[in-house]
Amino acid sequence: MKQQVEVKDLKEGKYAIIDDEACTIKSISKSKPGKHGSAKARIEAIGLFDGQKRSYIGSVSNKIYVPIVERKNAQIISITGNIAQLMDMGDFSTFEIIIPDEYKDKIKEGEEISYITALGKIKLDIRS
Repeated sequence: MKQQVEVKDLKEGKYAIIDDEACTIKSISKSKPGKHGSAKARIEAIGLFDGQKRSYIGSVSNKIYVPIVERKNAQIISITGNIAQLMDMGDFSTFEIIIPDEYKDKIKEGEEISYITALGKIKLDIRS
């Protein structure tokens, strides 16, 4: 799910879709309007799910898509190898997710954890 907003309404720390990937905006720089054109904006962002750096350059009056990012809670039902089966605490749906190496020792069966979902992708959101 996504919505469309103007580039001038974006802020640092919010989200934007750049190269069909949900990204967190790290910096926005805007130039002044020139003699023959409108003001330009340069957005530097980092991918929410892959960690890659991306940038967008365009007019501040252009429209850009913003993903609807939801933070939800889930209970860990079982862990098999590097795959965890989770049950959403809101609608009780179950799904499987691959556990990143840095979280393997932090999660245990029966615990409640939070996760992020956007554009059909899911990522664990464990804060230490």
